[in-house]
Amino acid sequence: MAGKIKTYLVRPLRNKIVYSFFYVLLHMGSLMPRKLLLCMNGAIASLVYRLSPHLKSQISNNLTIAYNDKLDEEEKWQIGKRLIVTLTKTITDYGLFWKFKSWEKFGKYCSVEGIENLKNAYDKGRGVICLVPHTVGWEFSAIFPPQLGFTTFAVSSRIHNAALNKLMVDLRESRGMRNVTRDHCYDTLIEGLKNKECLIIMIDQDSHHIRGEFLNFFGKKAYTPLGCARLAYDTGAVVVPMYTIRTDDDKYVFKILQEVPFEMREETYASLTYNTQIYNDIIESIVREYPDQWLWIHDRWKTTPESLAAYLKRKGK
Repeated sequence: MAGKIKTYLVRPLRNKIVYSFFYVLLHMGSLMPRKLLLCMNGAIASLVYRLSPHLKSQISNNLTIAYNDKLDEEEKWQIGKRLIVTLTKTITDYGLFWKFKSWEKFGKYCSVEGIENLKNAYDKGRGVICLVPHTVGWEFSAIFPPQLGFTTFAVSSRIHNAALNKLMVDLRESRGMRNVTRDHCYDTLIEGLKNKECLIIMIDQDSHHIRGEFLNFFGKKAYTPLGCARLAYDTGAVVVPMYTIRTDDDKYVFKILQEVPFEMREETYASLTYNTQIYNDIIESIVREYPDQWLWIHDRWKTTPESLAAYLKRKGK
């Protein structure tokens, strides 16, 4: 009986309260001057970082894995601090801009570089796979293509909290981006690309739930999804890397790189791993250029061959 009450009453009520809370925050934020709100939230983020040993340790450990001994503790501390402050300000802006439904509105705070790269790929009529890394502006990277006039959809994992998941999906789709949940979605992705749409996809986070391979990332083996390469192989879609960074004057630059030609190998699996390694290398170069704007709070190297084997064994049982 208690379980049914939790499932059918407590959990839906909690989700509704959480959704309403964040919805109200979106409206309240627009009542304050942007500069004041960014300054306030940036100061709070800096304080949280200083007072959170776990957060500092997590970022420092990941930077150590990536850079070995090339960064001293002060450098890692500074990168972590800038990341948390920049991330907080970007999330604040994402909320403040929630009513923006056109590039004319976004253009006051955002600029775009390399739009011709996306247009040239789009005009080939084979669909475009937009390879987006988790820089602090990853959510902007997902909604900017439709704002620039390109039919766009994205694949994403479902957030455990149903209320927050609904809020994020609503925000994405209100800006013209169709959201596709990752579960059993491959045929849906194929269909979208064959309809000449742009697909937002991210491969720079660890997940043993997704078919992948251990490939190099900062010289270390990182479990990397093969789905991007698989989609390019199966559909002939063009892969175009793109990402959003935040500038020192509290604005954004959406950078669209040149398409990445798919390189065939004798065997299918070799083609997938070879091209996925190319994608990893491109993402690594972006992170190296903007080390304080990539999500070092994520455990990119968490999955190991041993932990993956244990997971697959449990799944088999």
